[in-house]
Amino acid sequence: MTVTSPARPGGGAAWTVDDLQDLPEDGQDYEIFDGSLLVSPHADVFHGAVANRLRRLLDRQAPPGLLVGQDIGVSAKRSSYFVPDLFVAREDALDRGGPALAPADVLLVVEVVSPGNAGRDLVLKRHEYGVAGIPHYWLVEPRKQTVTVLENAGAGYREAVVLSASDVLRTDHPFALVLPVGDIF
Repeated sequence: MTVTSPARPGGGAAWTVDDLQDLPEDGQDYEIFDGSLLVSPHADVFHGAVANRLRRLLDRQAPPGLLVGQDIGVSAKRSSYFVPDLFVAREDALDRGGPALAPADVLLVVEVVSPGNAGRDLVLKRHEYGVAGIPHYWLVEPRKQTVTVLENAGAGYREAVVLSASDVLRTDHPFALVLPVGDIF
C-alpha cells in the first residue's frame, strides 16, 4: 500500500529531493513524484530475494566501469525522485556524489513488481524513466515469473520482449549478458 503525504513538515506544498534527508529511518521507502511524497513499506522477503538474485547474476557479467546497484535514487528534477529495485550506471557517476543519480548516467533500471505498487512500476515509473531518457527498463514480475524488457524509443518505452522462467535473455544492453530467467525466481 502507498500513502501520499500532501505537505512538507517545514511548510510549503512541494517536496524536493533535498527534503529526503530530514525523513526518519522508520522502515518506510520514500519517493517523490512532482512534489508529492510517496511512502511505501519496505519490500517483503520474496521481493528482496528476487532483486538480490538478479543483482548477483548481473554483477557477475558487468564489465569494468559499470556498477550494478540498489538503494540509490534517480532524479531528473528536484521535485521527483525514484529508487529502482536495481540499476546499472556508469561507475564514475558515483564519484560525483549528491542525493541521486542523474538519468544520463543510468543505463538500466529494474523494478520488481509488487502487487501493492504495481501501478507505480507499470505506469508512473515507466513514464518518468522514459521521459528522463533512461535507455532500458526491465519489469520483473515474480508472481508471473516473467521479465519484460523495455527499450526507450524517444521519451517513452516500447516492449522489446517478454521472457518466461524457461527463457534465456541474451542481450548487449546495458552490456553483453546471458541471463537464464528462471535463475531469478
